[in-house]
Amino acid sequence: MKIGVVIMLVELRDLGRALTFPEIRAAALQCEELGFDSIWVYDHLLYRTKRGKTTGIWEGWSMLAALAACTQRVELGPLVSCNSFRNPALLAKMAHTLDEISAGRLVLGVGSGWNQPEYNAFGLPFDHRVDRFEEALQILHPLLKEGHVDFSGRYYTARDCEIAPRSPRPGGPPLMIGAGRPRMLRLAARYADLYNACYMSIPRSTLAPLRALKKACQETGREPASLPYTFLISMAWPDLLGWDQPKKRGVLSGSVEEIASLLVEYEATGAAHLMFHLDPSTPAAYAKLAQAVQLYRKSSALGNRKTGSNQ
Repeated sequence: MKIGVVIMLVELRDLGRALTFPEIRAAALQCEELGFDSIWVYDHLLYRTKRGKTTGIWEGWSMLAALAACTQRVELGPLVSCNSFRNPALLAKMAHTLDEISAGRLVLGVGSGWNQPEYNAFGLPFDHRVDRFEEALQILHPLLKEGHVDFSGRYYTARDCEIAPRSPRPGGPPLMIGAGRPRMLRLAARYADLYNACYMSIPRSTLAPLRALKKACQETGREPASLPYTFLISMAWPDLLGWDQPKKRGVLSGSVEEIASLLVEYEATGAAHLMFHLDPSTPAAYAKLAQAVQLYRKSSALGNRKTGSNQ
């Protein structure tokens, strides 16, 4: 099971600002050195409360390109890229290019979008988001896999569109779809190489999305075992945050040893990849998670050796 971390591009409350690029680069290099398998960034343009208070964020794809050039080993991806922000043919072009920069380390996460204030602020249509996403996939998927498409729909058109040059990987970067509702899950079952469900906590929080994914696969005629699933996990270190209590609803927390045990449980669910949204997003928090991952990997390796010796 792969394990990755989200690097925050958003303005952070404790700092009163967003991380600078040198700080973001240092975090990425630290996470790579600590042995994480992947690094992820969120794809948003701004956050805004109902009262009009704005929280800013760096543009995700620009940062991904920079991190692709800085790092050597880790996989990289948006978690997930908002379909509404970019024409799907252009997004495919960007994905092939970033996969070249990273030497084949991009995972292209995509979703239909949800955060209406950023749509309003940047003049983007908020209506029919899943309809638009379904059309976009009919352009994006063939351009990733084959490098060519000829499509004309209600929302998007790509006539005799060709990607050249292309990713160093045959079939391009893998397509990961973030989904939760039935129609989006069916689109994931139809088009995705990977499925992502967000904001999990303890392992049993994955049961409902996994049941829904299995149903979507059955409805679309896809063998569920052919669609690996991944989870974004909300996690906090209470001691680094000064919490009065060690647990909060909807957030994974615990000691290094407890987190390592929970990773074993997550592996038992069949998860292919976990991505951690850490609070706080600091070098100390990344280092503590890395300790838990090391314990988990040792435990997993020991279990595999014992299983092998009994066969």
